[in-house]
Amino acid sequence: MGMPSTKPRIQVTVDDELAAAIGELGGGGSRARAVHDLALRGAEAIRSERSRARDAREHLRRIALGEDVRYDFAVTEQLHASRR
Repeated sequence: MGMPSTKPRIQVTVDDELAAAIGELGGGGSRARAVHDLALRGAEAIRSERSRARDAREHLRRIALGEDVRYDFAVTEQLHASRR
């Protein structure tokens, strides 16, 4: 048996959603290890989501300022006008 961790610990309530996640994704190890792994994977997913949102905002900013030459609003305006 190993030494207890010297790292701070947190108390987590195992509600129905967390129990389901642990049961589905936790594997056969300890619940503490499953919660640890789920937290790390969740953090990576959140970082990735935030990065995609920043990239999307930057893309829209470049379009709005006319910095992205792939979008020509004059052509778009002509297309819309021709549909009327």
